[in-house]
Amino acid sequence: MQQSQLTNKQQLQQNDPSYSSKWEQYKTKYWVPVRKRLFGTNDRSGWLIQAGIYLLLLTIGFVYLYPLLFMVTTSFKSLTDLLDTSIRWIPSELFFDNYRQAISALNFKESLLGSIVISLFPTLFQVVVTALTGYAFARFDFPFKRTLFFLMIFSFIVPPQVLMMPTYVLYSDLGLLGSLNAFIIPAALGQGIKSTIFVLIYYQFFKQTPKSLYEAAEVDGASEWTNFFRIGVPMATPAIIIVFLFSFVWYWNETYLVNLYLTGGASTDSRNWITLQMSLASFRSTYERMYPASDTGTMNINEGITMAGTMLTLIPLLITYFFLQKYFTESVDNSGITGE
Repeated sequence: MQQSQLTNKQQLQQNDPSYSSKWEQYKTKYWVPVRKRLFGTNDRSGWLIQAGIYLLLLTIGFVYLYPLLFMVTTSFKSLTDLLDTSIRWIPSELFFDNYRQAISALNFKESLLGSIVISLFPTLFQVVVTALTGYAFARFDFPFKRTLFFLMIFSFIVPPQVLMMPTYVLYSDLGLLGSLNAFIIPAALGQGIKSTIFVLIYYQFFKQTPKSLYEAAEVDGASEWTNFFRIGVPMATPAIIIVFLFSFVWYWNETYLVNLYLTGGASTDSRNWITLQMSLASFRSTYERMYPASDTGTMNINEGITMAGTMLTLIPLLITYFFLQKYFTESVDNSGITGE
């Protein structure tokens, strides 16, 4: 069949010389534009490719957003809505009493203050110290530089569980347990949570900065501190934002070290620090103590109240990202700048 069609086409081309030109005109007028729109060109994606990309992004986005959406909708459901199988996503009414009880059970004001203090102060020290360390590795040649760089990488490779007990004993001997100094002093000495990653981020940014900028500043009499604050820091603004956000989130979500260092020894502070994550870990027991079971034996706590308590621990991070997401996105876009 295909061979006969090919023969007919060849006969038409032989009998009608204008057939070939008509076919070319047809392809140019109809088929080529359709093909470009469907499959795209070298500098532009077609509809089919764009549809595939958006479908992939929607699928991945749904996987990540589904738990958050489920948490939000469930946190506003009353006990009646939770027991009603016909209500799955949209509650019949917004039941804010879940959040009121969760705020009481979490001791929200005190826990929020503790989370902010424990996360913010070490983060500020970590941003500054890791920037200085990354700048030193990127700009200077000094004895044992490669050895120190290797040891820094090695300290990140070693599992933290291996160093947990020696670190605890060291902090106990130094009198840091039960105090915020257990987080602030290590961060100020470049040994905060994930400090090695932040040093590498700064190192990469400072390494990409053109050397001619520093050399021109040195010709004008600038010192290394001037180079750092006037050239290095402005060029590394994307890295500063990335390091601040990541460090703040990691300190915010840290629970094991907070329990180990702040409650593992005699407190040297007059304040007993607690965080939202610590309060969330004991949320059920605290809630049952504040709102005991009824005479019938049924528990007052339900899934809606639990989800409301979890949402309260996420809201501060969501607000922080809401205000910084523009700068964070620009920082990621600018992370590919090249130098000499």
